[in-house]
Amino acid sequence: MDELCIVYTPLPYILYTPIYYIKLVSVFGLLLYMISRVSGVAFGVGKNGQIGDWCGSIGSCSMRYTIPMDAKEEVRARLNIEDVVGEYVQLKRAGRSYKGLSPFTSERTPSFFVSPEKNIWHDFSSGRGGDVFSFIMEVEGLDFRQALELLARKAGVDLSRYEQKSNRDLARRKQRLLEAHRLAANFYQHCLVRSQDALVYVFRTRRLSKAIVQQFQIGYAPRDGHALVTYLKKKGFSLAELREAGLVNRYDGDLFRGRMMVPLMDASGQVIGFTARLIADVPNAPKYLNTPQTLLYDKGRHVFGLMQAKQAIRAQGYAVIVEGNMDVISSHQAGEAAVVATAGTAMTEQHIRALKRLAGDIRLSFDGDNAGRAATERAIGLAAQAGVELKVVSLPAGVKDPDELIQQQGVAAWQQAIAAAQPAVDWLLAQYRQQLDLTTAAGKRQFTTVGLALVNRLGDPVEREHYQRQIAQAVGSSVQAVQTKAQQMAPAAPVRKAVKAAAPRNRYLSQDDALALAMLDGPSQELFGRINPQLFAGEARQALAQYYAAHHGQPLKSTPPLLQNFDEYITMVRVRADARYGSWSETDRYYETARLLRQIETEHKQQHKHHLITHLRQAEESGDTTAAAALREQLNQLIKEIARGNRR
Repeated sequence: MDELCIVYTPLPYILYTPIYYIKLVSVFGLLLYMISRVSGVAFGVGKNGQIGDWCGSIGSCSMRYTIPMDAKEEVRARLNIEDVVGEYVQLKRAGRSYKGLSPFTSERTPSFFVSPEKNIWHDFSSGRGGDVFSFIMEVEGLDFRQALELLARKAGVDLSRYEQKSNRDLARRKQRLLEAHRLAANFYQHCLVRSQDALVYVFRTRRLSKAIVQQFQIGYAPRDGHALVTYLKKKGFSLAELREAGLVNRYDGDLFRGRMMVPLMDASGQVIGFTARLIADVPNAPKYLNTPQTLLYDKGRHVFGLMQAKQAIRAQGYAVIVEGNMDVISSHQAGEAAVVATAGTAMTEQHIRALKRLAGDIRLSFDGDNAGRAATERAIGLAAQAGVELKVVSLPAGVKDPDELIQQQGVAAWQQAIAAAQPAVDWLLAQYRQQLDLTTAAGKRQFTTVGLALVNRLGDPVEREHYQRQIAQAVGSSVQAVQTKAQQMAPAAPVRKAVKAAAPRNRYLSQDDALALAMLDGPSQELFGRINPQLFAGEARQALAQYYAAHHGQPLKSTPPLLQNFDEYITMVRVRADARYGSWSETDRYYETARLLRQIETEHKQQHKHHLITHLRQAEESGDTTAAAALREQLNQLIKEIARGNRR
């Protein structure tokens, strides 16, 4: 709850009281407000909701009333968008707005604008825009909840006040665990400075620099079995809280002892766990020890190094995933910062989703053993579902991991390997060819079986056909035979009880939604000036999109004369707009319109890509090298455009 102090004065000054600042939450509150307006007398209402004393004499006096505000709106009210954006972009005054260089593209002329009056930003170079929350989501690679939490910390807003009781208790537990981990990370850093053995291991054995140690907040857990527990208990934490945090063992002593400590951070930089490496051999002790699954840490979701890598990933347009956390640290120290790690080789949908917010190109640097191949196979299906491009980074022979490559051959060799990454399916098919004897019938059968099992996971039929042709060529068989086997291997559709047929889905739902959103606001209509109306399906949609581009500025409350021939469709769109988006804020409608228009452009480019691939295949089969070369150039350019669009 927030307290807002409102000043009331006798008439006629009462007429000028800004009543729109007041959110009336009850009949009782409304009654108090009306009495105050008429009499010029205000009531003191405290946090407990009880009426206090009269202000006293008639005249200028104040009323304190507890006004519940939505968490998002309270955060928005406490922060200036230009201050938040200014932490990432150097802004200069431009009339009533601010401008600067886009943080999402490489540009020399400022095309990034912030409007404090409208509380929005817009990047003309990338087409992105929105409010302060969307900016943080874009620039930090966070989802909405994470962005809200980050901005709430900046604004000093306690989000737990807006949660239901059960959620409020959970939020407070999480906050306690975060504080315990923050203090633990500081404790380990102090212990590193005090331990000569740890300093030798970190700076001489691992060859880490002071800067990288500070960047990753590397520390040391002393061999004393209760040092951290004693420290945190003095800070007011109970053993129950430390157990929930995953910081103690089953005997309630320190979980980590005699180890180099590397904090695990979430995307906003908060410590949620640790990975720990022994600095000396201990019999029967694991070399690495990680925080167990806790309320904060989920290895199926956590991406190590994302906090430190997100800026480089966005700038370079790709993310490299390695197996070990030390590979990440070594790579960052060498200057290749677009590198992160998952827990071992276990890739999940959540990992890919977190990286997709920053780049549509993901490159895997896993071992070429069975575990690495299996992890790559799993990742292909996940990447296909998420719509990201998946590649594999191959290391030179005799090198076990990126850390060793950097130490032996330098960062240039590592960067060269990243640049030479090949599509994951191509890499796996090559691995299968090396393992199997394709001169025998059994080898051909095994190769087509494992290859088609992989290719069948791809969502794009054109891409599937491309690899089916490769498989057929590798075994010296016909494409038809391979495709027949692929169909036989495809899982049969489950038999279901007969149900009433569902209404066919509107293929152009995103187009109708974008047109409906823009019907309510002039700024959203203005966005249609940056898209070709011919991308819309049907005369009615094209005509409305063209009208917005030429006549934007006012909500469309009736069918204009220029659109009378499409009155039925316009009426349908207006009903859709009022029903679905009438309660949205202008900013939210603007941002959603921009997103839908980008989606429409991407869908059109994907269709064009399929057409180009089909024509390219025909040109190659007919031997027309000139046409094939031209089509190949068009296709490569289009793929780059699609990749840039996926990174928005």
